[in-house]
Amino acid sequence: MLTSYSLKLPREIYSGEHALQQMKAVTEGAKKIAVFCDKGIVNAGLLEYPLSIVRESGAEITVLDELPAEPTCDQVQAIVDIFRGIGADHIIAIGGGSVMDIAKLASILVTGKYTVRDLLENPLLGKKSVRSIMIPTTAGTGSEATPNSIVSVPEKELKVGIVNPEMIADAVILDAEMLVRLPRKIAASTGVDALAHAIECFTSNKANPFSDTFALEALDLILNNIKEACDNPKAFQAKNKMLIAAFYAGIAITASGTTAVHALSYPLGGKYHIPHGVSNAMLLLPVMKFNEPVCRERFARAYDKVAHSGDLSLDDEEKSAWVLNRLEDIVKHLDIPVSLKKYNVPKEDLETLVSSGMKVHRLLVNNMRKVTAEDARRLYLEIL
Repeated sequence: MLTSYSLKLPREIYSGEHALQQMKAVTEGAKKIAVFCDKGIVNAGLLEYPLSIVRESGAEITVLDELPAEPTCDQVQAIVDIFRGIGADHIIAIGGGSVMDIAKLASILVTGKYTVRDLLENPLLGKKSVRSIMIPTTAGTGSEATPNSIVSVPEKELKVGIVNPEMIADAVILDAEMLVRLPRKIAASTGVDALAHAIECFTSNKANPFSDTFALEALDLILNNIKEACDNPKAFQAKNKMLIAAFYAGIAITASGTTAVHALSYPLGGKYHIPHGVSNAMLLLPVMKFNEPVCRERFARAYDKVAHSGDLSLDDEEKSAWVLNRLEDIVKHLDIPVSLKKYNVPKEDLETLVSSGMKVHRLLVNNMRKVTAEDARRLYLEIL
């Protein structure tokens, strides 16, 4: 565990019933607003209500609704170039992780001095010059809370995280109304992404009292609400708790960091375009079982937090096993694939996966149990 640590948060955070009404306050004084979203948000009818509130500001509004899912660095650059021509002083991102990640990069690249590819080499070059407001439409990525942006680098067939504290949002609005039309499949994969964030940050080498506070609270909310939130479209309270949990898990990422689950999942998204939450779900149990001998005490602490009617007389090994079984049960219940066979990933690609996964040093160093190339090989084989 780290002996010194810090915490960086968005300046304004709103949640609960009718939280979207706070957009009046967070856009006060805006002259030109760029709204970032994608066609899925538009087609689901999720854009009109927020826009109706924003229009009350009297600001000029431009909607950028062609944002891609799982974007490449060059796709992001093309959107940044369009955004720069708008001259906006506020960004509102309405969407999932990809939308928010693109918007965050736009907020620090508006001067045109640097490109997205420049940030791949030195993430700290970018400086924020546009106020940013994040409104997540999934309870999963936690991007609204983090200084991270994930982009694919085509020539490396890998996803890369750009981390710059300037990208932390100025305001975040968590309103469960934005989740009610979310398909179960997407709710499930993004929810498990948040679950991975929470358990990974809690078992990270960089774990500390700040990250532990948010990771454990997120884990409790997720494990006790994710099934209802995904299964029942009308489960407003459960969805609200999942939104808060995803935000808390995002804070935990900022204070700590994810580990081998995310590190080994990046090649799956970069090369095969497997949704981020799905690739994390595939690797979640294998990696956590691999980590269990060195994370047992942490898993036992997690049990004490989340098993509300559990038997506290159990020893650490029994508590740890309960947590792992719970993770497995959730992934199975949510019908998330746990094998790469569905995505036609050939076993012949194993060495490429191992080579790519081992390059994600930024996250592998966080794993409490050292991951060697042979370990990575065995973990990938479990899902091939």
